[in-house]
Amino acid sequence: MPEIKNIQWAIWVIWIFHISALIGISVGFETWFVSKTPINLLISTFLLFLAFPVDNLKKIVTFITLWILGMLAEWIGVHYGILFGSYAYGTNLGPKIDGVPILIGINWALLSFITASIAQYVLSNRILQVSFAALLMLVLDYFMEQTAPRFDFWEFEDGIPPLWNYWSWLGLALIFQGVIRWLKIAGDLKFSAHLYAAQLFFFLYFYLWF
Repeated sequence: MPEIKNIQWAIWVIWIFHISALIGISVGFETWFVSKTPINLLISTFLLFLAFPVDNLKKIVTFITLWILGMLAEWIGVHYGILFGSYAYGTNLGPKIDGVPILIGINWALLSFITASIAQYVLSNRILQVSFAALLMLVLDYFMEQTAPRFDFWEFEDGIPPLWNYWSWLGLALIFQGVIRWLKIAGDLKFSAHLYAAQLFFFLYFYLWF
């Protein structure tokens, strides 16, 4: 797969989709825009493969492996409440495999890749890179958790994620980041930073102001 030399168009697409959804939800079209979340995630993943890029066997196998591990962790969580607490997925993340949306595993892999690239640019120490990337994932998860019930993404039994949900998220993120760092997988910083920022901005907006 040829690497995109100019990724500016990919960044524009990312922001257009996220800002459009933010505005659309804010002015009263929440049901329509939230139901299109799977399309947004699929486009983000497609752009990741092009602009990151995920362009060789090592990256592809790693991405698929992280997707499978993410799905497995979520399956354990949904069915046994061991890792994240007692919760269930709603309808707006698309098709499920035994209660777990296929796209949630993809999102685990996608976030792992882009946060790894950001951390590799910011820090030089390998341990700090892994730790910082995992913390970036945890920060985004925190704000997603706050808005997930509203958008019918997922909801916890008592309405509030337990503390160990975040510890489990951090632990899994550290494992995923360790795998990426061990395999020396790197990608485009500019694309990774914009995709992370767009997702964070979207969830932070609804957490703070709407």
